Amino acid sequence: MWGLTMPSVLGQRVKTDLRGRDVEIGPIVSHPRSKRWTYLIRPDLPDEVRLFAELFRLNVSVVRTGGEIALPSPADHQYGFRTWVERPTDSYRPSGLIVVDSIRRLTQPGTNRKSLRHNALPQQ
Repeated sequence: MWGLTMPSVLGQRVKTDLRGRDVEIGPIVSHPRSKRWTYLIRPDLPDEVRLFAELFRLNVSVVRTGGEIALPSPADHQYGFRTWVERPTDSYRPSGLIVVDSIRRLTQPGTNRKSLRHNALPQQ
């Protein structure tokens, strides 16, 4: 299972963008304490340092084969650790390339990238 983890503000914008383009969303996990979302994706991203560096600068991380993605459990809801933004209904996962394309569209010059990054940091 692969994932793209990003600030929740960016995750919400990606979800809106994908829906607006009639792209099926697939499962999304929210990590409320760290204010991050993880999109569960198909493993179709190229193994390119430039891509990972680009995403890193946007506070987006790629979880690849062998990485761990903590999924919500019934106990998590009570403690606010993880929740489903979009529950899995079948084995569908969106293309990682489509999600990355949406991230790029939303973080191009002229968009408010500072506000996206600000909400990525956990409050202390």
